Amino acid sequence: MGRYYYQRYLKLKKAMQQIPFREHFVNDGDGDDDDDEESRAGAAALVFVCAPPSYHNKRSSSTTSRTKLLSLLLLSLLSCTFILTPHALSLFYSFGAEDEGLVAADVNAPLCSSISNGTICCDRSGIRTDVCIMKGDVRTNSASSSIFLYKNTNGFINYVSSMVEEKELQHEKIRPYTRKWETSVMDTIDELDLVVKKENETANHHCDVVHDVPAVFFSTGGYTGNVYHEFNDGILPLYITSQHLKKKVVFVILEYHNWWIMKYGDILSRLSDYPPIDFSGDKRTHCFPEAIVGLRIHDELTVDPSLMRGNKNAIDFRNVLDQAYWPRIRGLIQDEEREAREKLSLSPSSDPSFKNVKEVQGDQSKKPKLVILSRNGSRAITNENSLVKMAEDIGFQVQVVRPDRTSELAKIYRALNSSDVMVGVHGAAMTHFLFMKPGSVFIQVIPLGTDWAAETYYGEPARKLGLKYIGYTILPRESSLYDQYDKNDPVLRDPSSVNEKGWQYTKTIYLDGQNVRLNLRRFQKRLVRAYDYSINRISQNCHHQSQ
Repeated sequence: MGRYYYQRYLKLKKAMQQIPFREHFVNDGDGDDDDDEESRAGAAALVFVCAPPSYHNKRSSSTTSRTKLLSLLLLSLLSCTFILTPHALSLFYSFGAEDEGLVAADVNAPLCSSISNGTICCDRSGIRTDVCIMKGDVRTNSASSSIFLYKNTNGFINYVSSMVEEKELQHEKIRPYTRKWETSVMDTIDELDLVVKKENETANHHCDVVHDVPAVFFSTGGYTGNVYHEFNDGILPLYITSQHLKKKVVFVILEYHNWWIMKYGDILSRLSDYPPIDFSGDKRTHCFPEAIVGLRIHDELTVDPSLMRGNKNAIDFRNVLDQAYWPRIRGLIQDEEREAREKLSLSPSSDPSFKNVKEVQGDQSKKPKLVILSRNGSRAITNENSLVKMAEDIGFQVQVVRPDRTSELAKIYRALNSSDVMVGVHGAAMTHFLFMKPGSVFIQVIPLGTDWAAETYYGEPARKLGLKYIGYTILPRESSLYDQYDKNDPVLRDPSSVNEKGWQYTKTIYLDGQNVRLNLRRFQKRLVRAYDYSINRISQNCHHQSQ
């Protein structure tokens, strides 16, 4: 809307370019002050009249009418611009900066993709997140939960701002977290005030730390603590928002947690060359040439290449994970090799046990590797040991991984990065499919009442990563709920009708109150299919390597 009014303004300006402005209202001499009073009200305190030099002494009625009409049109235009669109004032300041010039607008470019210095532009069009961009002299003030942008106002804009006696040229508010539609969680996120001020106020707000790269502000509050939300609401959006800056960016974190920095430090180091800043804990004034406040998000656990510069996708994000974790993995491998050499340091070549170990390792390397992500508590596979034995009988090398909040991600990454197949029951731990190589098999066990969530949060994103996804929807007899409810109860026969009652029903009954006892005969068909696929894939890889 601001762009439309600005184009109208340019047309009027061209028509009036020979007519100077007077900085006051003038009575038209007809003895009727009503027109002037109406003009004052319509101008909303931003008032000026245009008139030729001989306005008071020499004017015909036609000249008076034409001049007055143009004046009223211009006043109406400016009033509408300031009143009808919340971003109009910032757009007007941007357009008024004659020393910076006007940037040609690309109608196909996303909102806020290009702005002038001294401007805040906020994209509030998404259902998931708001993102504001500040460009120019950006300075933090953690004490007031504010980020200030100081603008050099001169010429006409300086005159306008002085008339309305505004200390704040623009004021935006934002909660930089990616679950905008969830009011309950967004209410717990710290809110930031983004304020444009006149440059002459900088004397009272000097820079303690000057940065020559942009900043990205975001919160690690909300659902942080759940690995799904940590990746979906935080890490992936951080990649989407900052990857185009090629590590020349500083992350400024609201609700800063040391444990989160420890857990995800390897990934952060692949996205930024600079240490992150604790917004609330660091009281110094940090100054930046630009700030992105809030994170962009595309969909569940994925990257949409059509919205990314350079068409980056989920596989590119996984490559970042690879770069982040491999230094640690190499260290783990070296430690294991050193321990093995110490145990066999006497005469490893003549030690029969060493020979047997080498033979077993060689034999295992020829088998497809199956990783079972084991759950504790609800939605656990109660016959897991039988599942392991069946998988080994099929021909898999089996590794059981039990991730929890304290698990080192590099170790989980190592296990899944080297796997051919992953099996797990629907839940946050399925987020670790991101650690698998494209082309691997992901089998998700889907308990009663979780079909939609399993497909939306993990099934579809896994396919986008290039995994072969197999969803195994259990039968009522495979659920522990079968022994708790009548066989004709909707909980067993029609879970969707129960889910429609609300989230609390879904959580209490299907997520927190259910375990799984797999029908191994039925599940075996999926494992055999995954085994045959993996063997064929391993053979093809060996063939390509031999060429």
